[in-house]
Amino acid sequence: MIREAAKAGLIIEPRQNRTGKPKIAAGLKLTLKDGVIHSFSDLVLDYNGTVSQDGFLLPEVAERFRELAKIIRIAVLTADTFGKAMSQLMGLPIEVRIIRTGQDKADFVRERGPKRVIAVGNGRNDVPMMAIAGFSVAVIGPEGAAGELLRAADIIVTDIHHALDLITHPLRVKAGLRE
Repeated sequence: MIREAAKAGLIIEPRQNRTGKPKIAAGLKLTLKDGVIHSFSDLVLDYNGTVSQDGFLLPEVAERFRELAKIIRIAVLTADTFGKAMSQLMGLPIEVRIIRTGQDKADFVRERGPKRVIAVGNGRNDVPMMAIAGFSVAVIGPEGAAGELLRAADIIVTDIHHALDLITHPLRVKAGLRE
């Protein structure tokens, strides 16, 4: 998957930092609805209903995170409704933050530099981060999606894997946003 993305021109060679982990300088590049190529350094996702169902991480999401973490910094933000997020995400190369409100999510995105963030979510409390992120994806997953969120998203998909595929297959974004 990562090799395919590199062939498509998606990956800019990450430099190593002192800990030996990739340092994303320019990150991922996607052509958005304005026809301009944008660079992204962060992938920020909601947990409940987006990457999990009833608090349990959806199948194959952990492996996808391991692969994507090689090319982009990943953070999962959650109110942890089911109390399982930390144990489900333990050991993955991602940052996990327990939040209380949608404003907390927007503040996190703002800290990362909103224009460099890809935001993915399904709930009403994801609207504030989607509204300021450089690129936003709404996921209508097994727990549904908030109608208000659908209006705030750049692209809407029916599965978290489809959302993650947009990152590894950037021409899908270009095709989906073309006028």
